[in-house]
Amino acid sequence: MTMIAERIAVVGAGAWGTALANVIARSGRAVTLLARDAAAAGAMAAAGESPRLPGIPIDKRVAIAALTESRPEGDAILMVVPAQALRRTVASLSKTIPPGTPVVTCAKGIERATRRFMTEIIAECAPQAVPAILSGPSFAVDVARGLPTAVTLAAAAGQVAQMLSRSLGSATFRPYHSTDVRGVEIGGAAKNVLAIAAGIVSGRKLGASAAAALVTRGFAELVRFGRAYGAQPETLTGLSGLGDLILTCNSPQSRNFSLGVALGQGGDLDAARGSGHLAEGAFTASVLVDMARAKGVEMPISAAVAAVLDGTLTIDAAIEALLTRPLRSEGWQS
Repeated sequence: MTMIAERIAVVGAGAWGTALANVIARSGRAVTLLARDAAAAGAMAAAGESPRLPGIPIDKRVAIAALTESRPEGDAILMVVPAQALRRTVASLSKTIPPGTPVVTCAKGIERATRRFMTEIIAECAPQAVPAILSGPSFAVDVARGLPTAVTLAAAAGQVAQMLSRSLGSATFRPYHSTDVRGVEIGGAAKNVLAIAAGIVSGRKLGASAAAALVTRGFAELVRFGRAYGAQPETLTGLSGLGDLILTCNSPQSRNFSLGVALGQGGDLDAARGSGHLAEGAFTASVLVDMARAKGVEMPISAAVAAVLDGTLTIDAAIEALLTRPLRSEGWQS
């Protein structure tokens, strides 16, 4: 394992991929940003910016290429594609990934069809690679502009996590390293579902008190689920758990929160989903709840979100069901 990743490839040239490419360039590493095709790569190179981040320049040190013409090469590869597209992307590139190369997923979700976490998909599709994950409270626009941001970067081997943190870190982007891969994955996936619930509370204008209660009890659900699946408590209360939950449950910049707001205001689900902005929580909700039930974990808020998204429960009925739950002692287990 090298002490630093001097060359890094970023697969996925959306807002988050472009922002991370800027981060890597600022850290002094050589970085290639790989767009989906030649037309997209050419347009970004000509404009000097991403259509997803208008007005924010792509660092001139970022090389832009197309996946149809190039393959990711480097000491580490960042996979910045949606959670439900990760398997297809990694499988298509697996033969070109050298053994021992860290492959870092930057998606926050659980694969709906298989209930697999993101690093499990990497391990299945590219067994010669070293899976890792980057997650935490971060909006692409802030990161792209170079505003101060702290995240968590986890790999099963501590030396890999530390190497990746050193490689990506800069004065304004601080990746804290961890070996609790599962805890980081759970925090990122669960908070997206809870952010939809927070958005519904905001859209329904239920007030700041209700919003605070929702986030607090939602965090209790996240902790219960995390413990059941082997997450470490300090990870769940850290940047990739509580930190990310606080961010996404309180800002319209969050796609999941914005989806919830639209639903809370009476918007049509199909129209809200078709806005062009991906809300990972909409895909994760039902599988999160199914996995919770398999472990006997009670997650009433997440279950209400899943039911609303599946069309089996109206928002008013979901709110009533939550408000009429039996009173009990406060704690992580209740």
